[in-house]
Amino acid sequence: MPGVTREQIDAAKRMTALEFLQRYRPEELERAGSPGEFQLKSHDSFKINGESSVWHWKSRDIGGKSALDYLVYVEGVRFVDAVERLCSESPSFQPVSLLYAREKKDFVLPPAAPDNARVFTYLQGRGVSKEVIAACVRQGILYESEPYHNAVFVGKDETGKARYAFLRGTYPKGKPFRMEQAGSDKRYSFCARSAGESQKLAVYEAAIDLLAHWTLEGPQDKHRLSLGGIYAPIEGVVSRDGKLPPALDAFLARHPEIREIEVCTDNDHAGRWAAEHIQKAYRDRYRVSLNLPPVEGLDWADVAQKQMQKYWNERAVRQRAALAR
Repeated sequence: MPGVTREQIDAAKRMTALEFLQRYRPEELERAGSPGEFQLKSHDSFKINGESSVWHWKSRDIGGKSALDYLVYVEGVRFVDAVERLCSESPSFQPVSLLYAREKKDFVLPPAAPDNARVFTYLQGRGVSKEVIAACVRQGILYESEPYHNAVFVGKDETGKARYAFLRGTYPKGKPFRMEQAGSDKRYSFCARSAGESQKLAVYEAAIDLLAHWTLEGPQDKHRLSLGGIYAPIEGVVSRDGKLPPALDAFLARHPEIREIEVCTDNDHAGRWAAEHIQKAYRDRYRVSLNLPPVEGLDWADVAQKQMQKYWNERAVRQRAALAR
């Protein structure tokens, strides 16, 4: 297999999908109706047998057991990237029972690369301005990791200590790698603070949406918080009460000066459902407004990317017209 050895592949297969999810995606996992069975909150047709660790995604008729199979077939991670990531996270992993208690792991930021060149290139390609990226780098909340060149979005507490990190792959082809750093405390999710005092908080599903919307709006006159994902029922299924984002609850508890919440989730089923749920939960204590992308199916990164492409297309037309004179 190009890029990885047979020994690396064997090592990557030692971790089961259940152990991977309980260690790195605990917010996505919940107990199913049958004893000893688990399912994903975002895909309730995805079941895992707690005893055998075998998983089956019924709606797509695919299954497996290892974390490697899960990353490749469910999250769409490139095979080589998945092997390298699993070996990096647990080079000498020994399976342990995590059915009733998740192992606590100390939080350590990934090592930094010598520069942030790939992060700048990747995020600018997603519609984020160079100025916004540079501002985050200066604040120490964004950098490029070594050796995989992931974009690392850092969440800090009030003392400036890093407590959370979300990693996103910067490779241009395929579905990007996404993972919360082991030991991350979701109560301190990625946040870009206002340049001055502000009583307004804007919330987003993901860090890139946050940066893209900041790019579109310009001045940083509000706090912007990534929720690190949202909870929503599958479209067409009668919803049960969802969990409130821990990042939002914790931020509001630490910042009693906040008076207004602007919900900037994606304009799709999950985003609209989450926005309405947040609005309902907080409207008695805060002024809550919804600010979703103007076109159904888009997130704020899509909007920023389209606007950036429009700018470059118009610039190219002007340059051609100038040369033709």
